[in-house]
Amino acid sequence: MPYAEVRDTRTWYELRGEGPPLLFISGSGGPLWSMPGTLDPLIERFRVLAYDKRGLGRCEAPATTWEMADFADDAAVLLDVVGWDRCDVVGASFGGMIAQELALRHPQRVAKLVLCCTSPGGDFASYPLHTLLDLPSEERASRRVAITDLRNDPAWQAAHPEEYAALAERYAGGYASEEDEQRHRRLLAARSRLDTIERLPRIASPTLIAGGRHDGIAPLRNQEMLRERIPGSRLELFEGGHGFMREDPRALEVIADWLTA
Repeated sequence: MPYAEVRDTRTWYELRGEGPPLLFISGSGGPLWSMPGTLDPLIERFRVLAYDKRGLGRCEAPATTWEMADFADDAAVLLDVVGWDRCDVVGASFGGMIAQELALRHPQRVAKLVLCCTSPGGDFASYPLHTLLDLPSEERASRRVAITDLRNDPAWQAAHPEEYAALAERYAGGYASEEDEQRHRRLLAARSRLDTIERLPRIASPTLIAGGRHDGIAPLRNQEMLRERIPGSRLELFEGGHGFMREDPRALEVIADWLTA
């Protein structure tokens, strides 16, 4: 699929499937190449637009300070590129933070909104992933496994060494280049400054909040705060941790059913 000139970035995007238009915004570790098959249940029912945001994958962006508003405005311009005036939006983790800002800054673009495993920031922020970057690789991997699913604490890791090793491998490695590391640091720095709590009541789009019961990155209290602050929103919990969209086979079907109801 093509690159698009999106504000000050060169953004790689993909359009797949047929049906109502749906923008999917992935998380801080989710370039398109890293999640083959994940979106298939949505692609079967929607025309899905997904992309590599600034700081990830094949997106080219300037080495400047980024704010969450930049990510939201990028998404709005990408909708212009593909000719969509309005669409449903599903945001996962960091993508859910972008989706909040998109619904607040460009409310006319968002039909229905789904916020998955995400947080509003402030006193209800997701786990500060930027604090893990400078830890030794083994410690970083252990902490990341434990917060991604709270059942996988150090006691579980010690009791299940083979399962733990398979999970830890994803988080123990470094970056492919110094440039990749620096742009990911800029992304996580923007993430750390998110705070939508006081603005959430302004979200007018029908909103579904979806969370994993064992998520330590975007814990249940954060999902409940989103539900409390967004008028008329609905909260659905699924089995699993931060990756419940892959772990609970019900998750994407429930989301798709809600979007088409």
